[in-house]
Amino acid sequence: MTHATPAPQASVDPVGLARDPYGVYAQLRQAGPVHRITGTDGLPAWLVTRYDDVREALTDPRLSLDKRNAVPGGYRGMALPPALDANLLNMDPPDHTRIRRLVTRAFTPRRIERLREPIRRTADQLLDAVAAAERVDLIASYAAPLPITVICDLLGIGPTDRLDFRSWTDALVAPDPTRPSLAEEAVGSMVSFLTRLIADKRTAPTDDLLSALIAVRDEEDRLSEDELMSLAFLILFAGYENTVHLIGNAVLTLLRHPDQLAGLRADPTRMSAAVEELARYDGPMPLAVRRFPTEDVTISGVTVPAGETVLLSLAAAHRDPHRFTDPDHFDIDRDATGHLALGHGIHYCLGAPLARVETEIALSALLDRFPDLALDVPPGELRWRPSMRSRGLLGLPVRTGTVKEATAAR
Repeated sequence: MTHATPAPQASVDPVGLARDPYGVYAQLRQAGPVHRITGTDGLPAWLVTRYDDVREALTDPRLSLDKRNAVPGGYRGMALPPALDANLLNMDPPDHTRIRRLVTRAFTPRRIERLREPIRRTADQLLDAVAAAERVDLIASYAAPLPITVICDLLGIGPTDRLDFRSWTDALVAPDPTRPSLAEEAVGSMVSFLTRLIADKRTAPTDDLLSALIAVRDEEDRLSEDELMSLAFLILFAGYENTVHLIGNAVLTLLRHPDQLAGLRADPTRMSAAVEELARYDGPMPLAVRRFPTEDVTISGVTVPAGETVLLSLAAAHRDPHRFTDPDHFDIDRDATGHLALGHGIHYCLGAPLARVETEIALSALLDRFPDLALDVPPGELRWRPSMRSRGLLGLPVRTGTVKEATAAR
């Protein structure tokens, strides 16, 4: 009879993780492949830290995303109504397969490619305003408004509604502990907004992704109304939040590595490879979406009981020296193939092509416009979201320095 190895017990301090996530995860990874932890919600979970285990777990069909497979009282996640909760991040096959196939029909590479010029125009317009100030917060002025504009254009949401959506998303991602009602109010506002939007698009469809999804739902009757609304919510939420953090973290990484930044400026054709390395080095999601084993599962000799929460640490996996040589070194010429920042397997991010395009254009436009861009505070004074789930800056103060005239077509 084979006996499972007991998992080390570990405590996770969200403040320490925000300040030095890779140092914390390195200690955990070295101590063992799987840890029994107490999460920030006070509930127990199992944290997986090594690349091979994380990658394999991402494709293990026994690790369910469906919250109904969690043990009663063993998981406390974001409380969403059914109209927003019936999304791909909470589904397993066959429902996941059915919905993903339908979404893929509407979320086409051609639709993404058509966004290149509008993304560049939006980036240049935002940078016009940035150029007017010597010092700016690049998150508030650029990294946040660019993705919300792009994703709203994709879904056919008008400019007047975008600021509201951004405030609702921020209330959900980083809830104010002194005002707990804000998150609940944001959910209610979002449901009301999406209900009206879908009704308007159904009455007067346009050439946008949401109209295409409505057509798929109405013509084939294979998406429920809750599934349709949840999809719209997921595309808005994930398309905004993750891309903000990816762009913000990327700019900070480049500014903190002037030799790599100089190499990228000297040869902009390296941008595509650089974005992959930036996603590996300091990506927006330290953890994959939580999983719940449908049966007892053994990971590197540690048995995780059915129904308990499993957290797969992408941040720890990306700094695993058994997968990436000298992983704490940032190198734009590294072959970062195999990074897991955008997922792996059947849950690979549907919006990955858009996230890549946005980040490449955002960085290219920024570096082209501001050759002397520099941090305006010591790195140790930067503030991060106190979150295990997302890795993102609350602000990125920079000095713009010399400004070049925009070269993109307006």
